[in-house]
Amino acid sequence: MKTFMAKAETIERKWYVVDAAGKPLGRLASQVAAILRGKNKPTFTPHVDTGDHVIILNSDQVLLTGNKLDQKKYYHHSGYTGGMKETAYRDLIAKKSDFAVEEAIRGMLPHNSLGRQMIKKLRVYKGSEHEQQAQKPEALELRY
Repeated sequence: MKTFMAKAETIERKWYVVDAAGKPLGRLASQVAAILRGKNKPTFTPHVDTGDHVIILNSDQVLLTGNKLDQKKYYHHSGYTGGMKETAYRDLIAKKSDFAVEEAIRGMLPHNSLGRQMIKKLRVYKGSEHEQQAQKPEALELRY
């Protein structure tokens, strides 16, 4: 019996919609990252992007447990001396919650060109409306 290797031309991609309201950020990110990689499919191949498209709604209602809202920081460096910026997640979720969710998922994908290709299949929205109705996405309930 030969090992199956997926090819980029033969992959069938689905579209999923995930409602992030009331879901913990880390658990949401890890499960969405697995779908973007294609680890939920029997045809998963590590060196090929076999994942599906994911739409996340209500990113402004995502939860952080414990004291993470105040203690967890987002860091960004401008490249100049003394250019370190830090933002508490309470402020980050209030202003740019879609960015916070996207960065959490990006950190759980491979850190190479394959991961950059996978993150392009993610769309994050603050509200409950999205622009991908034409793709007929399926509602996906994540397990917690």
